[in-house]
Amino acid sequence: MLELRIEGLSKTYPNGVKALQDVSLTIPTGMFGLLGPNGAGKSTLMRTIATLQEADAGSITLGDSTLGEINVLREKDKVRRLLGYLPQEFGVYPRITAEAMLNHFAVLKGIGNAKERRDIVGALLRRTNLYESRKQNLSTFSGGMRQRFGIAQALLGNPKLIIVDEPTAGLDPEERVRFHNLLAEIGENVVVILSTHIVDDVSDLCSQMAIISGGRLLMSGDPQTAVRALEGKVWRRVIAKNELDDFQSRYTVISTRLVSGKTVIHAVSDQQPDPTFEPIHSSLEDVYFHYSKRNGQDEKAA
Repeated sequence: MLELRIEGLSKTYPNGVKALQDVSLTIPTGMFGLLGPNGAGKSTLMRTIATLQEADAGSITLGDSTLGEINVLREKDKVRRLLGYLPQEFGVYPRITAEAMLNHFAVLKGIGNAKERRDIVGALLRRTNLYESRKQNLSTFSGGMRQRFGIAQALLGNPKLIIVDEPTAGLDPEERVRFHNLLAEIGENVVVILSTHIVDDVSDLCSQMAIISGGRLLMSGDPQTAVRALEGKVWRRVIAKNELDDFQSRYTVISTRLVSGKTVIHAVSDQQPDPTFEPIHSSLEDVYFHYSKRNGQDEKAA
């Protein structure tokens, strides 16, 4: 089984921002979710794995019994032959049809035989549900269609490692479900890294995940195991807005939200904080906020 191993990866930008701080991860075959807020370091990590950016320290290796072990930071050409990459924002020529553009990408990928290229392009357009729109200019595509086209170009050359960065941001619910189904199908036999700040994307798709914030790895593992570890420890209460500061000072409040004009808080505690709190089932969102809250407290203590 293909596996990506990241060890001690660090990156500091010239302006002093520590984008990655000693990140170590093992990513197996299948869908892997990289969850974190905007500015967490996710895109820096994705670009580094995709050979588009250098690291200051650490190592990344990709391999299995067939490929052997590839040093991602040094053997960039080998990695690129195995890589499909859909960045958060990608440019296309608006006055070119989807079919012509994908054909152009196939040429760049080294698929020289015209018949083979035509067959591959057609198959990918069908797989991404774009075949009926293949003669349309890309400027006419919706956000979801553009993302599916991005996946089509990322799948050229049968990649073993696929990286998608914030793929569902801005998609309507129907397109998001369609995109989820496509990613789930792709992730059966290759390594797919899904970088996102949307908790539901990871919950719906990924068998393994990591949470990153401030360039640090906060946790990694099975999402459902992480949720079960919090079961019986998450409590809910509706409070007045002006009570929030008081509750945050007395309890470990991990999230707040307005629901029908009322402030709803979730707190983490081994025991009921007080009789006014009600127990609720934990969720991956609670896991995410719990680790993010704990990281913020650790930074203040430091």
